[in-house]
Amino acid sequence: MATERHYSPADRLLLQADAALRTLLPFSGQPYRPSPAITQPDTDLHADDARHVAGLMRVNHTGEVCAQALYQGQALTARLPGVRAAMEHAAEEEVDHLAWCEQRIRELGSRPSVLNPLFYGMSFGLGAVAGLISDRISLGFVAATEDQVCKHLDEHLLQLPAEDEKSRAILTQMREDEQQHADSALQAGGFRFPAPIKFGMSVLSKVMTKSTYRI
Repeated sequence: MATERHYSPADRLLLQADAALRTLLPFSGQPYRPSPAITQPDTDLHADDARHVAGLMRVNHTGEVCAQALYQGQALTARLPGVRAAMEHAAEEEVDHLAWCEQRIRELGSRPSVLNPLFYGMSFGLGAVAGLISDRISLGFVAATEDQVCKHLDEHLLQLPAEDEKSRAILTQMREDEQQHADSALQAGGFRFPAPIKFGMSVLSKVMTKSTYRI
């Protein structure tokens, strides 16, 4: 019968450091699933369209960096083993999104945002604080964050050039996964954040999107 492995605080810190490096270093995250883009045809985009799509994918890549950090921070401070395991599993699924976005950015001749380390640190701190308050708040924070991500993905899907089926396939699968994460967090007992808090999170997310679109 399998038993849960118990890690010391030092072990967990080392695991978090390893997760941070795998998130922030180029091509260090290995996806568990192949990119949805591989089944889509290659299309030559106009230079302006390619730059715009690269900017959108850079924003989404940074969003996945933030998601990794958020889940890792919450897993570090979660009280219940079941919640900690759920956070770690969600972080593994987000690795796919991270790798898919980075691959598409490189295909478009661009690079991820140089601001990723800053946003990783901020998101890790928010996740750790949420976990310290309570697992219910932590799960609610996941649901509210994923709601914001879904809204961004919906906006980006509308902005993609009609011929860019590769980026569309990636964002569509990401949208499905993120909605499932939000639903799962609420079903697990997550606190439903009130509208004012969600509005504040929306303002912060816009700061991230505006800054990482070009930088």
